[in-house]
Amino acid sequence: MTTPDIAARRKLLACAALMVGALTLTACGGSANAKDDAKGGDDSAKTSVAKIAISAKDGATDASINSTGVKVSDGKLTDVKMTVAGSDQAVPGSISSDGKAWKPKEQLERGTKYQISATAKDTKGRTAAANSIFTTVTSANSFIGTYTPDNGTTVGVGMPVSFNFDKAITNRKDVQSHITVTSSSGQKVVGHWFGSQRLDFRPEEYWKAGSKVTMKIDLDGVEGTNGVYGVQKKTVTFTVGRSQVSTVDVNTQTMTVVRDGKTLKTIPISAGSPQHTTYNGQMVISEKFVQTRMNSRTVGLGGEYDIPDVPHAMRLTTSGTFIHGNYWYNKGNPPFGRQGTSHGCVGLADVQGAGGSTPAKWFYDNSLIGDVVVVKNSPDKTVAPDNGLNGWNMAWSQWVAGSAS
Repeated sequence: MTTPDIAARRKLLACAALMVGALTLTACGGSANAKDDAKGGDDSAKTSVAKIAISAKDGATDASINSTGVKVSDGKLTDVKMTVAGSDQAVPGSISSDGKAWKPKEQLERGTKYQISATAKDTKGRTAAANSIFTTVTSANSFIGTYTPDNGTTVGVGMPVSFNFDKAITNRKDVQSHITVTSSSGQKVVGHWFGSQRLDFRPEEYWKAGSKVTMKIDLDGVEGTNGVYGVQKKTVTFTVGRSQVSTVDVNTQTMTVVRDGKTLKTIPISAGSPQHTTYNGQMVISEKFVQTRMNSRTVGLGGEYDIPDVPHAMRLTTSGTFIHGNYWYNKGNPPFGRQGTSHGCVGLADVQGAGGSTPAKWFYDNSLIGDVVVVKNSPDKTVAPDNGLNGWNMAWSQWVAGSAS
């Protein structure tokens, strides 16, 4: 039986419990701004509608070194800071003129941890923020291609586009299809693989003089081999200069320089000796040095020579064939135009120190990377197409057969 006093106490306790519950609801679920509630407002009126997207997700371990950046929709970026994580080393970058995007000034480093902090405002001035800490793809899980020629250069008509990859490529078709090379001349350009790490591009005939060549590299994220992805994305353009092809005739020990179809000069030379003959074939100048050291040990000839200051040297093959100046010849019996005395190179009369007006200096000054030097009538074999940038020594049908796409 319940007495009136007990019933009253229970009623009082129930009311107290309801009051506590109401207070609890207000503390946990209500707005922290009572003034806004009084006006019938809500938190969404204070929330920015700007949406920031950082391409490298927080915690990612395979972020792109090439396309990492920040974008915003329904607003404009006001500040972006990127640093090497755990340090104050800033990564320079810039916000686009429309305030919609930010990107680093230079390509990021592979296998490096970075942090991005970004803020933006919407049209009502409300601020949004986003942060990401991530690591770029490692060297072990990515590949790059070192290529020539460089962007903005002017080269000779024989200059191929040549890629050397730092990893063996098994998915050659995918990789090749993401590199396109086109010429303003309209010449058809085809790629050819030399093994698994080198890919060259050229037309059937030499480039047309004065043409513009564009190379589009879109390898970012392309799987080159199992679990190894490309990281490059850029466009490279270069210009083909005048046409210059120089022909070395070993029978006469002379070189005839022809530019745009007209003979500029015939120069006496000294090719390889009977013991060290010069390769035949079409060879492309790939490097130029005002002076360089030449040591016979680097080409497997023992200690026959070591010349620290060979003047006006231009590389023709990877294996060590150069066309260069010679100042150490016998002044009483010059070999130029008479006999071959070199260890396989093509020598021109010169002076020590690379000064003065000499045949070697004239040829050096009038040559471009990519110019062609043709050697004929040598007792040696034709140079291998992959020994230097010398794919012109391969028949077009064979070149096309080595394409993966």
